[in-house]
Amino acid sequence: MASAEQKKSYQVIKAFKGLNTKANRTAIDKDEFSWLENAMPVGSGNMRIIPTSSNVTNGANAVVFTNNVTYLTSANINDDYIVAAEDNGALQAYDLTSNNFVTIASTGTLSNANVSSTQYQNTDLFVGDPNKGLFDWNGVSLIPVGSVGSIAITNPGINYTSAPNVVISSPNNANGVRATAVASITTGSGGVQSIQVTAGGSGFTSVPTITIATPDVQGGSTATAAATISGGAVVAISVISPGSGYLTSPAVSITGGGGTSATANAALSTGIVNSISLTNGGSGYTSQPSVTISGGGGSNANAIAQLVTFATGVVSIQVTNGGTGYGQYGNLAVTITGGGGSAANATAIVSGNAVTQVIMNNPGTGYTSAPTAVVSGGSGTGANLVATVQLNPIVDVATFSNRVWVAQGRTVYASASTSPTDFTSVSAVAFNIQDSTLHGNIQGLLSANNFLYIFGDDSINVFSDLQVTSTGATVFTNTNVSASIGTSRIYAIFPYFRSVLFMNDYGVYALVGSTTTKISDPLDGIFPYIDFTKPVTGGQTLLNNILCAVFNFYVNSSFPLGPSGSRYIQAIFFEKKWYISSQGNIQYVTSVPFSGKVKLYGTDNNKVLKQLYNDSTGNVSSYIQTALNEMGDSIRTKQALKFAIEATLAQGGTLSVTVDSETGSSPVYVLTNTIAWVNNAGNAIGWTNNASATIIWVNQAGYYLYKSDAEQYGKYLGLTITSNSAGYIVNTFEFEHELRVRF
Repeated sequence: MASAEQKKSYQVIKAFKGLNTKANRTAIDKDEFSWLENAMPVGSGNMRIIPTSSNVTNGANAVVFTNNVTYLTSANINDDYIVAAEDNGALQAYDLTSNNFVTIASTGTLSNANVSSTQYQNTDLFVGDPNKGLFDWNGVSLIPVGSVGSIAITNPGINYTSAPNVVISSPNNANGVRATAVASITTGSGGVQSIQVTAGGSGFTSVPTITIATPDVQGGSTATAAATISGGAVVAISVISPGSGYLTSPAVSITGGGGTSATANAALSTGIVNSISLTNGGSGYTSQPSVTISGGGGSNANAIAQLVTFATGVVSIQVTNGGTGYGQYGNLAVTITGGGGSAANATAIVSGNAVTQVIMNNPGTGYTSAPTAVVSGGSGTGANLVATVQLNPIVDVATFSNRVWVAQGRTVYASASTSPTDFTSVSAVAFNIQDSTLHGNIQGLLSANNFLYIFGDDSINVFSDLQVTSTGATVFTNTNVSASIGTSRIYAIFPYFRSVLFMNDYGVYALVGSTTTKISDPLDGIFPYIDFTKPVTGGQTLLNNILCAVFNFYVNSSFPLGPSGSRYIQAIFFEKKWYISSQGNIQYVTSVPFSGKVKLYGTDNNKVLKQLYNDSTGNVSSYIQTALNEMGDSIRTKQALKFAIEATLAQGGTLSVTVDSETGSSPVYVLTNTIAWVNNAGNAIGWTNNASATIIWVNQAGYYLYKSDAEQYGKYLGLTITSNSAGYIVNTFEFEHELRVRF
């Protein structure tokens, strides 16, 4: 008697939840995928093969950067540009509007790697170079942002009745911004500027005592002075301390020393230039500018200015002890030795018999350690100078609250409220993060959501609520929002809706408000195989009219998932789902809001500019691997009988399919909706139209049911589908099987 027919069972998969590499293929949900490449799980029954990349072309020619690209970004400087830093120190921009190349910086202008940039309004692109400092491209010229840092008075002059004009020489770069400053003079009460001997007297065998009358204004300080004798007479009196609060010239008494009849008169320091304040530090200075003081009714006032840049290997000098006896005012040379660099030159500023500051005439180049700095000349003693060298490179730049921000070491600098190139006048910022939450140096900056985000390796701070006080200083709020998660992959930080996404060496995270959440659990099986010696970049793009976040990175040759071999791939995120794309040998990617849509561009083979996900008709290699499904009974062996794939096609398409189990895969089943024509000899017949284009005969366009018998055993069953066909949509995966033995 014939046995009863074994009951057939069925499984349908169409919810399409996305990629999951964290769990074993036998443990992921039946609607998840162990690999999903160039196939976007848009929604239930709607998995779309995404377009491939295409060359950006100028006419018939592909757009190719001149040298290997080491950084890629976009900027709108009146036109939309894709900007590339190159490994020979050049900076090129491709104008998407005019389809022309623009050379922003010639060979050797910049360093060969680790460049950063930020757009200011739509007028300027600020470029941070790790070694050579900050630059400003205004769409025409690249201008080094060298500013006037401070102005020191070497002679306050005399008899000024109004503030004189201060003129700083033009910057070296013709397109730079000229620095400006204003002077103030003493009026009303002042100090003793000098003492003139009116009669030297006679008979002095030792230095007499000089006594100056008390000040007229309560709370003032009494001036002090010292005499010099020669040939028994007082020949000079030097002011040691000018004091303060004198409205009229005080009496000067000369007593002791064995002599008589010496007299002197004091002159007050009212009407002198007592300070010069920068109103704009300017830009485009590559050497020390000159300072000219004129007008105001007085004479003899002089000053010198200091040049400030963000370059590494430059020297600055601080005064730790001013010493004594150096004179009432003036300037002295500073001798700088050692440190491994060259050309550093400085001037010591003297006021009130002490060295009060040091102005760098030339900060030098190439210093790798702190040189020795010593005051040269003068009759004083005790001045002590300490030189430091800027060894921290610029790591990133950003635009926030109408200012340009620069990260260098543990310090964040911001331009003044009135000028994006002025980093030295009163409203400019130099903020050093001293908190232990920043374990090392700052790694990156991002301006988004009304915050400036400051990234460390394992921390994130935010600056907010910038205000300028009545004195012109800038104040703001600094808040630590993460003390354990950060990143050094600054090219893979970008805003995504109201959150900030970033990738580090162990995951992708979303920062929403003050909460950092890992969103890349489904990618955990990929991260051990990422080669972090190669670029990690990211950006946004529209795919199937959905805004997606894309991270581009390189997996090594031992990567076990999907197609084998080392290569660049992109991990794509949307609506809490992940999938993978492969668009060529793409090293760098950048988002470009252009023509009303957000598009993603990248460099192929280091030079060729491509638009990703742009060619919907070109062949694209898709790879879809379903879960290994227990089919409702994890302890029964299943006999696969048939499988089917429902798909919607606009043209002919061919799929290669294996039926998989926990022990292996079936032979490849080739499924197609195209019709092959052969002659009596079995040779394929090609069809062409009048334009000599190949004609593909399609059995059915639109909806099509691919189906086949299957041979496979296992407790778990699944499919692996590969194809080079473009633009089709997977609607459903279907299985027919019979249950066999338990265990």
